[in-house]
Amino acid sequence: MAEKECSSCDQKNSCNQDSCKLEEEKKLEKNINKIKHKLVILSGKGGVGKSTLAVNLAVGLALEGKKVGLLDVDVHGPSVPRLLSLKNTLPHVEKDYMEPVFWSKNLAVMSLGFLLPSEKEAVIWRGPVKMGLIKQFLRDVAWGELDYLVVDCPPGTGDEPLSVMQLLGKKAYGIIVTTPQEVAIDDVRRSITFCKELENPILGIVENMSGFICPKCKERTDIFLSGGGEKLAKEFNLPLLAKVPLDPEIVRAGEEGYIYIKTHPESEPAKEVNNIVKEALKLDA
Repeated sequence: MAEKECSSCDQKNSCNQDSCKLEEEKKLEKNINKIKHKLVILSGKGGVGKSTLAVNLAVGLALEGKKVGLLDVDVHGPSVPRLLSLKNTLPHVEKDYMEPVFWSKNLAVMSLGFLLPSEKEAVIWRGPVKMGLIKQFLRDVAWGELDYLVVDCPPGTGDEPLSVMQLLGKKAYGIIVTTPQEVAIDDVRRSITFCKELENPILGIVENMSGFICPKCKERTDIFLSGGGEKLAKEFNLPLLAKVPLDPEIVRAGEEGYIYIKTHPESEPAKEVNNIVKEALKLDA
């Protein structure tokens, strides 16, 4: 999937590139203006549970009765379809229009993972093509009126998060996900600086895998160094939104495609995720 080219346009002989681009920009702006709040999930490095958090946050907001869109822009490793048990679902696609996949009546989802011919398909794209895809998802997907758009970005501060922030504008909030180890914290500092340099607000920091919940006795034990998220929050004067412990059931939920906070609402990890949901809901108060 790539940007629409004039050579394939029905009106290629009756318009010029400038007018086509102007119409596309108007359509993009109109779609984005229908979204009240934008939440961009970022991390400095991979493997911190960012996509799992994005999915549970989006579902949590939808369960509160909010109209939510979940956009997966991890072009090279889209995992949202699997996490929501939607990986064999095909969205309806026209030339300049796409229907999102609905997980529920309140949660619309779009991911490149829906459009690839197989899970083994490698996506070998340079930056401009990836930005074109993200722009298409924001411009051409029929999101409708949304209370929240949750965007799951790949780790780092490369093409995808940069494109998302530039397209959504300076009112898009970053949510920074880390784990307690120092090696993760060093990378997260870059994500925080990334948001600050782009002048995007940061809703707060989430320390994921903050201790381990024993499946037998339910005791919480630190398996990594603790306090990394809290340390970062103090360093940058940012809210620490949650300290989400690691529960083997979270891993199983991701493998089997069910939503942890829905099936384990009274668990400590679910309560921590719901703290993030509560902070996000304050934006809509």
